[in-house]
Amino acid sequence: MSRTPGSQEKSFARSARREDAAEIARIYNEGIEDRVATFETDLRGEKDVLRWFDEERTMVVVESDGCVLGFASAFAYRPRACYAGVREFSVYVSRDARGRGLGRVALEALIKAARARGDWKLLSRVFPENQPSLKLLVSLGFREVGTYVRHAKLDGVWRDVVIVERLIDEGGGRA
Repeated sequence: MSRTPGSQEKSFARSARREDAAEIARIYNEGIEDRVATFETDLRGEKDVLRWFDEERTMVVVESDGCVLGFASAFAYRPRACYAGVREFSVYVSRDARGRGLGRVALEALIKAARARGDWKLLSRVFPENQPSLKLLVSLGFREVGTYVRHAKLDGVWRDVVIVERLIDEGGGRA
């Protein structure tokens, strides 16, 4: 169910809880359907998201007026021990709440959680057309490393992705 907070919106980030799974799935499914943030095409259910809590993930949600409107998640980059502090991340905001700064709230909280966990790097891949996300990432100290050309197909069409990274303790004093 899509919910919109009232005009007296107070947003805050907190650690995700198992009871948030249905809302996380709803928000993630909007991202899948919109085709702007992931190569995933299979929608997820609450049970799928509940499994994420059994993995070694760092997850935060953004809540506003009692509604979960966004989330950020960091997960293992590669299984080799040398990459233990490198985490791949993603951020999703409910369709009706985009453009309100909730992605920033989620990502700042995720960076803090990653730092507390002892991680040293966050990285992701972003569609070049997703300019709002790229601008947010740069504003939070992420750097664009390069572009993977024809990285994968989405709906039968080759898509490029921009690679971004941030060393946790070198983010320009933010987050």
